[in-house]
Amino acid sequence: QVQLVESGGGLVQAGGSLRLSCAASGRSVGSSAMGWFRLAPGKGRELVAAISWSGTNYADSVKGRFTISRDNAKNTVDLQMNSLKPEDTAVYYCAAKSGPRRSQPSEYDYWGQGTQVTVSS
Repeated sequence: QVQLVESGGGLVQAGGSLRLSCAASGRSVGSSAMGWFRLAPGKGRELVAAISWSGTNYADSVKGRFTISRDNAKNTVDLQMNSLKPEDTAVYYCAAKSGPRRSQPSEYDYWGQGTQVTVSS
């Protein structure tokens, strides 16, 4: 049974930082493509960042501000978010899939429950 559990969300002022963490069980993050998605009110679920054996990719809106990383020993995937903006406010989800990184949510097999990130102006 695969479980993904996110943590680290919260309320932060614009310009601040947060670090989200996704703890995986039942599946190795090192052998999976892992993605961080977000869902904001009135918008569709979008890929923020993804990581796999072949590298990483980011949404244009977060490039230079967010960094995705993984710790194979701890079986976790983190998302370091710096220079946060009010438009980053959303529920952030961790997701996993086999094979290469993809940007479409429908391509991911496993999801966490999400963690709320709120950035005040």
